[in-house]
Amino acid sequence: MTVLLSIKPEFAEKIFDGTKKFEFRKSIFKNTDVQTVIVYASSPVQQVIGEFTIDSILNDDVDTIWEQTARYAGITRDFYLSYFANKEKAYAIKIRNTKRYAKARRLSDYNLQVAPQSFAYVQ
Repeated sequence: MTVLLSIKPEFAEKIFDGTKKFEFRKSIFKNTDVQTVIVYASSPVQQVIGEFTIDSILNDDVDTIWEQTARYAGITRDFYLSYFANKEKAYAIKIRNTKRYAKARRLSDYNLQVAPQSFAYVQ
């Protein structure tokens, strides 16, 4: 199973240069068979730029997830805490085997007309 995630371009770039090894989410997909994430770099890029395999998904309270991921979070603690403000739980997708596409793709290549707010299941 594959999902397409909308990710801010600056963070998408960090995923593919190896400095960001965790993608943080307030909620996660219900389908536990998801193994591959296709990366849609949101505005202003607005293109699918690559993919990665999910190593694991961490789920715990916000402080514990930060302690486990801070070294390779690719974001500051302040940004992290702002993102998870008023949340008790945090999810961190551990990234493995990144693949940057030689040529960026469009959402329509995945039968999507608009970018998902968070994620979309794709075939």
